[in-house]
Amino acid sequence: MDDIESLGLTKQRRAVLQVILDSDQHLTANEVFEDARRILPGISFATVYNSLRYLRTEGMIGEVSFGPDATRYDRNLTRHDHAICDKCGKLVDLDLSIPNGLVRQAAEMSKFAASTIELTLHGLCPECFNSNRNS
Repeated sequence: MDDIESLGLTKQRRAVLQVILDSDQHLTANEVFEDARRILPGISFATVYNSLRYLRTEGMIGEVSFGPDATRYDRNLTRHDHAICDKCGKLVDLDLSIPNGLVRQAAEMSKFAASTIELTLHGLCPECFNSNRNS
């Protein structure tokens, strides 16, 4: 996706995609909206939200969900895992190798027809861990 202009997207969808691609963070819809307004001042939250849904459905961005009200958007489309801080919500990518048979074992246990597995590590990021120790 080196040339966003060639994708045939509306200017609103291009702006939203550009925000995601330019960020090294996993942005919330609100964060995408704030950054997209810098590109297109008149863009509405509904347009940003609908653009995020479209871009995800089309496979142009990833979505990381941690419950019904905790969704973030990701430029990394390859299989990867995450660590999330339970205190501040910081989210980072992890590149873990999946042991042979783990997907099959999880599929057997869940009765799902699984194709992949993603792991999420929950805990405290270094900053929150250190602030807890110093309190």
